[in-house]
Amino acid sequence: MKVAVIGGGVMGCATALALAGRGVDVVVLERAVPGAEASSAAAGILGAQIELHGRGEDAALYLRARDAWGPWAAALREQTGIDVGHRVSGVLRVAFSAEQEGQVEHDVAWQRKQGLRAELVDGARARQLEPALADDVIAAAHFPEDAQLDPQALLRALMAALSRSPRVEIRGGTTVERLLVEHDRCVGVKLDEGEVRADATVLAAGSWSSLVPGVPASVPAVRPVRGQMVLLDERPPTVRTIVFGTGGYVVPRGDGRVLCGSTMEHAGFRKEVTAAGVHAILGGALACVPSLGSAQVVGSWSNFRPHAHGDRALVGASPLPGLFLATGHHRNGILLAKVTADAVADAVTATG
Repeated sequence: MKVAVIGGGVMGCATALALAGRGVDVVVLERAVPGAEASSAAAGILGAQIELHGRGEDAALYLRARDAWGPWAAALREQTGIDVGHRVSGVLRVAFSAEQEGQVEHDVAWQRKQGLRAELVDGARARQLEPALADDVIAAAHFPEDAQLDPQALLRALMAALSRSPRVEIRGGTTVERLLVEHDRCVGVKLDEGEVRADATVLAAGSWSSLVPGVPASVPAVRPVRGQMVLLDERPPTVRTIVFGTGGYVVPRGDGRVLCGSTMEHAGFRKEVTAAGVHAILGGALACVPSLGSAQVVGSWSNFRPHAHGDRALVGASPLPGLFLATGHHRNGILLAKVTADAVADAVTATG
């Protein structure tokens, strides 16, 4: 069986690796450099609980996705020698006002009813958990089992694993001109330099998924949502817990690097880093962790989250036979990468 995967980000590479592990021959088609888009620009928060927002129907999936990362990170490290930076650092969602305290209290109560590990802590206890927190934090929701990883290290590990597989071919700088459809079935892709015929095709092109000619109109549209990020260097490193405030989040890597993000902008495919975006991000970060005011600004970037119409990721078989979907994960692409890859690989091989 041969499968063409459109897109060389985390989702496409993870799916290719899962397929190869099932004995499938895979060609990964990436229009630029594999991993150069949203995957490498993400914060890498494995926020199963911080991202639930009262959606009980997502709880089992999100928890399974988060808990799959420990074994997978270990397997990738054993296979490639690359540490993807997986660690259970916990998450604090902080409150500065009575209204915000009520919101986090409601969130904790709801999650505890779902049987999840969460606690409401006062400001003093929150500062015990994260001493760098601002003095005016009056309460916080604590999700001790949420975690993080380094997306750039993850991409390196995935590429290393794929490069060692005799079943995988990676083609960078390759433009997919359209899907090949014959007798109402997708049979591969037309490239600028020829064709790749395949028993199944996986669409994992992120925010560009809806721009691939031939994708049926019955597939929900995927649109870009721009997110800007700022990277700080804190010497010596003091922040140890992921902190969410009303205006963004702070993600300490543990080695002095601190990621601050992120905007949510419907700006089309404009990839600028803006003064307003950086101002908002740093303002939110310093409100939560004032000591970061003395950290060095070492980088900033932006990229696009793939947001599917209906706010649901597109995973599995599509309305077009032979075409499978692994896209539209919006804020949770890194979190859901492993479970998505396995689900799509299972769906593909079930048809072969």
